Amino acid sequence: MSESSDKGDPLAIALFSELFMADQLARGRLAKVLPKGMELSHFSVLNHLSRSGSERTPAQLARSFHVTRGAMTNTISRLEAAGYVHVRPDWDDARRKFVAISPAGKSARDTALAAIAPILNDAVSAAGAENVRQTLPVLREIRKRFDEPLKKDERTP
Repeated sequence: MSESSDKGDPLAIALFSELFMADQLARGRLAKVLPKGMELSHFSVLNHLSRSGSERTPAQLARSFHVTRGAMTNTISRLEAAGYVHVRPDWDDARRKFVAISPAGKSARDTALAAIAPILNDAVSAAGAENVRQTLPVLREIRKRFDEPLKKDERTP
């Protein structure tokens, strides 16, 4: 392999440099306006449960967010302590639990969404709504690539 191909495609490097920096900056900006005590991961789970309108198991949530079960259990525990979710046993399988958003969780999610919406709207407005519409399919395709299992040659030895 040539030395230049070992370094990667400059277009790919530039694209992902921008994506990573945008992600970091967006997370930092949004975290500052979330209600006190709420983290972005908390909002994400509340938003997911609110939009789905149904209960989820911790394992399902962990898969949806590409985090470990332990990380999701920690997030769920914090949300439960705040009164934002209800956790109940599965009546058919005592080893499994179900998580549902509570009325307080819906209210907290709505409050958080009201706080972050102006920031998101401003970013879309600055980029141009039509540009964003044209970019979304490309970003979805990239996301799908990362959602696929690792190939053998991508794994660490």
